[in-house]
Amino acid sequence: MTDSPTIEIIENADLQPFNTMAVPGRAEYFCRVDNQQQLLQALDYANHRRLPVTALGGGSNLLLAADIAGLVVHLNLTGIHASEFAPGHFYVSFAAGENWHQAVEHCLQQGWYGLENLSLIPGNMGAAPIQNIGAYGVELCDLFVSLEAIEISSGELVVMDKQACQFGYRDSIFKQAGKGRYLITQVTLALSSEPQVNIQYPVLAEALRGKDPSPEQVSAAVCRIRREKLPDPQNIPNAGSFFKNPVIEAELLDRLLGSNTSMPHFQQPDNRAKVPAAWLIDQCGFRGLRSGNVGVHQHQALVLVNFGGTGAEILHLAQQIQDAVQERFSIALEIEPQIYGLPE
Repeated sequence: MTDSPTIEIIENADLQPFNTMAVPGRAEYFCRVDNQQQLLQALDYANHRRLPVTALGGGSNLLLAADIAGLVVHLNLTGIHASEFAPGHFYVSFAAGENWHQAVEHCLQQGWYGLENLSLIPGNMGAAPIQNIGAYGVELCDLFVSLEAIEISSGELVVMDKQACQFGYRDSIFKQAGKGRYLITQVTLALSSEPQVNIQYPVLAEALRGKDPSPEQVSAAVCRIRREKLPDPQNIPNAGSFFKNPVIEAELLDRLLGSNTSMPHFQQPDNRAKVPAAWLIDQCGFRGLRSGNVGVHQHQALVLVNFGGTGAEILHLAQQIQDAVQERFSIALEIEPQIYGLPE
């Protein structure tokens, strides 16, 4: 395949508009693709020049630590298609460039249920399997059927089921052995016209107490809760939750509860416990802290915010938080957003 005029390759492209943290950064080369043919043309361009390839979607779960070498491909593939595989049960396929929350709203309008607890999560569909997004008692893997992806090195289309994706808590093969190997182009989920409302998550249960809610009401409640807890990136640049909630061993939990009797924790099936990272950070005094041009949100310690700083400044603040939590609680906090621009 020869270089195609249908894709525009931009050199030294500004990436600040393409990340919700609004940190400055540039791509050595950049292009936007609107369909699979253009994506293959972009990969052909990169492979002929031996350029590394980085996928970019909604830019909501990433941090630009520095400029990105090689070709940055902005995936703008759109389209939603459904097929009924059993009475009232649908396989719904979403192109990678579909906005996540708009896709959730579309499904609710069509009467396809299951995604309501995941309302208002920022970003695009293609990024959802990478971190196995989850909220209020539901994870993507609970509804996942399969995805399609292009292998960067060969340009070949691959189809991966749930097992192949190796989903874990905020984790998948795309953050581990498959990191940097694939560009996800489509995600298929199993949804139902029969509501199976899940309001077991404590905050959601409290918000809907005394009600027998519809999926639409669950979605509305989730949106209210998220808007109250998390700042809008359009108003205050941020990448959402910056740290994963750590899961700790029972022995450490018992030791910490001895001196921190009010520490919130949630038992896991394997006898370990999940501890809210926001509580740990808050206890170390970081909530509302401003450090130069970056800081920690005043109402949600899990969110780092940008007042005009750089990715390096944000990483420096994150390291200070990690060090403090490690020293006080013997817990290692793990950064949730993908970090781009660091040397391998």
